[in-house]
Amino acid sequence: MDSNLKRSPLFYVGDKFKLLKQLLSLFPKEINNFYEPFVGGGSVFLNTQAKKYFLNDNDKNLINIHTFLIKSSKNPTSFFKQVEKIIYKYNLSRSYKEDVIPSSLKKQWVKTYFARFNKEGYDKLRTLVNKNKKNNPLILYILLIYGFNRMLRFNGGGRFNLPVGNVDFNKNVVKALNGYFNFVKNKNIKITTQDFKQFFKGKGFKKNDFVYLDPPYLITASEYNKNWSEQSEVELLKELDALNSKGIKFALSNVTYYNGIKNKLLIEWMKKYKIHKIESNYINYHNNTKKQISEVLVTNY
Repeated sequence: MDSNLKRSPLFYVGDKFKLLKQLLSLFPKEINNFYEPFVGGGSVFLNTQAKKYFLNDNDKNLINIHTFLIKSSKNPTSFFKQVEKIIYKYNLSRSYKEDVIPSSLKKQWVKTYFARFNKEGYDKLRTLVNKNKKNNPLILYILLIYGFNRMLRFNGGGRFNLPVGNVDFNKNVVKALNGYFNFVKNKNIKITTQDFKQFFKGKGFKKNDFVYLDPPYLITASEYNKNWSEQSEVELLKELDALNSKGIKFALSNVTYYNGIKNKLLIEWMKKYKIHKIESNYINYHNNTKKQISEVLVTNY
């Protein structure tokens, strides 16, 4: 992996970090406004040079974290002090700074000692979030870092319900955060939380603008995709046809086959555009096993 590539500090399972080299080589060389309606963890925009960025996701908590991190880029020292205050208060592991896990715990739980050590503090922090109606983006971010598979997940009643993960606030997290802060601090970024149809409304797309889309996948079994329907897929593909008719460049990441299932709708639609095969190692968060998958990037340029 290219050492110049920046990893998102949200470490999303299924994010595009491992595929960036392939994707970026297929992006336009000159981008004026960069639009990303499904920004997710943000690995793609963090590695794309443009004059202005329009970022969006319908997950309000995710966007609140991005907004908080973008503001924190003006004063990273203050951010890390706030993080440390919470980590120390709830006695969470912090290998980026010191190893606080007893050797007896490491011997007893060789592969899961982070989860064993952090469980009590993590559960208290999660309870705090679930008592407050308004979610604090800093605390949510810390829960994400220490949570199972580094996800944001809420139940139907709006309660954060992810268990502790076997993870740690380590040097990789600090490196990713610093990379994020350095990239966004002087950038022109507009960030919104809307449905993708709303996001496309009223945008005055111009020449050299570029839209990159990594929507939920219709045929895969990820948590992220559970609210995506065939109707959503149809509406998104219509939006892309409309962009094409205006001469606006787009690139769509998606999958055509997944464990024996075909996305017939997508396969038929993309025949009119350029199809680039992407080599991927998609991992399902339920069991962390590799899946048989055909990933593509569809472009209209």
